[in-house]
Amino acid sequence: MVQPATVHSGLADTANILSGQLRAQLGRLARLLKPRAEALDARFSARLQELRFAPRERSALAALTPGAAARVVGRGANLQTFLEQVEYNGRRLAKLNLPPGDVVRALAEYDRLLAPLLTGLAGQVQRDYQWVREQLQFLVTLTLNHAYYLVREKEAQAFYELFRVELDARNLEQLARGALQALTRFSNAEEAHFFLLDQQRSAWVLKATVPGPAARSTAEPPPAPYAAARNRQLLRPRSARAVGRSAASVLDPTWPERFAWTWSVPLVSGRQVAGLMQFAFAKRYDWFPREQELLQAAAERCLAAAEKARLIEDLAAREEQVRRLAEHMLHIEEVERRRISRELHDEAGQSMLYIRLQLEMLEKEIPAEHQRWRSRLEGVRQVTENTILETRRLIGALSPAVLEQLGLAPAVRQLANRLRQAYPCQVELHLSHLERLPKRIETIVYRLVQECCNNILKHSRASHVNISVSSADGILRLSVEDDGVGFSVTEALNKNDSFGLAGMRERVTLLGGRFFVQSSPGGRGRIASGARIIAELPIPRERTDAEAEPPEFRRYVPFFEGRQPLPAAS
Repeated sequence: MVQPATVHSGLADTANILSGQLRAQLGRLARLLKPRAEALDARFSARLQELRFAPRERSALAALTPGAAARVVGRGANLQTFLEQVEYNGRRLAKLNLPPGDVVRALAEYDRLLAPLLTGLAGQVQRDYQWVREQLQFLVTLTLNHAYYLVREKEAQAFYELFRVELDARNLEQLARGALQALTRFSNAEEAHFFLLDQQRSAWVLKATVPGPAARSTAEPPPAPYAAARNRQLLRPRSARAVGRSAASVLDPTWPERFAWTWSVPLVSGRQVAGLMQFAFAKRYDWFPREQELLQAAAERCLAAAEKARLIEDLAAREEQVRRLAEHMLHIEEVERRRISRELHDEAGQSMLYIRLQLEMLEKEIPAEHQRWRSRLEGVRQVTENTILETRRLIGALSPAVLEQLGLAPAVRQLANRLRQAYPCQVELHLSHLERLPKRIETIVYRLVQECCNNILKHSRASHVNISVSSADGILRLSVEDDGVGFSVTEALNKNDSFGLAGMRERVTLLGGRFFVQSSPGGRGRIASGARIIAELPIPRERTDAEAEPPEFRRYVPFFEGRQPLPAAS
């Protein structure tokens, strides 16, 4: 519960300066009012009731009057004790949501009731009492301002913490726990729980439990799920005892044994309860309207944030399914490539070799005088030989044996040699620190280099090509750069019938890597001309085959295009 606090230092110093004079005059005022105190307090309470002040408001206002100050001093206490009483009741009035103007109006009513009692006194005595009233009014006003400020500051801090929780929470559990911690500090509860109904609305699911700042020990979380049979009782906010009939609305069955009072704040969506926050207190602590309003506003924010977090989690789960499906499709693609290459080798390749052999034998068996027929057979044989070579090239492109048998470095070297043979350009190849890697990574890097070489061959008109593959600190880095005509990255990505760059990016992001492309037509980019592609892939600590279950990947990484800055080349 809220206890009277020590009045702030500046005001205490002022009170100490005035304390001697005020105490003497307040002592005289106490003796004057003593026979009339009960009647004056009764008239003041009746007047406040006429002005429609609530009972708790009337009780707090009665502790702020000059008569209340006279009674405190009359008991032998100092003025600071009275100001502590004013601050405590000022915070109660702030939590009761009573405007400061209404507090001033109520105290003015007490002055009007007090004024006739001072009429007829000697002039100097009357002036002394007027001075006492003015000084008390000054000190009470300052103390009330400070009390209201403390309450509003605590409320603002609670909302700020909730805002930070909404921004920082990565999942529903973090959101629930962070919100509960902020509200537990605000309410000074000893323990709190955050529940949500499951999707079938048949059971409560505990999302977070927090011990309060005054808790002596951390209680074990209550068992979950809970039967959702109390929805009608939980539809409205409740501040009630933890035992008796009210215990039916307490979801933690251990609370009635350990605590005396509970707050229950529903998270209502439409007319249905979607969640619940419950707070436990060791002593009776009935909430104030301002606290109830803040908790209900916080519940609305928590529900909206919880629904958003749940949607994000569902979206993340669906993205994970799509990612796994895409990875599986890439795996199936490689398996299908190997199957087709085997069939080409075992069926079409062997058949073409048989045809070539038969043609060669027929060519030798034809007599010399039939030169025309021999020439025609020779032409067919040469076409067959070219077809065999093309079939072997297709087999190597579909499933390169060098990659399977020798690893990534020889396979990339073979691609570079093929580019030199197929296109008149200078190719520089840099390979460093490349050991045998997981098949999945070797296959992805090989396909990236293969796609880059195909694009250079078809579109770039480059004279120089730099290919670099290196690994360091658990990262494999691929860089392919040319001095060709360049292209618009945005247009290349938006082409409906072209999937080269998009496919490369997808392959890299599926492995949790980063992919960068920089190019612009006509030499308007950051580099003079051509294109530059960089891919960075994390190397798993434990090597797994392509057929193994894919690991958890970090996240999708944005695709930087156009003239975005690139990491420095190795």
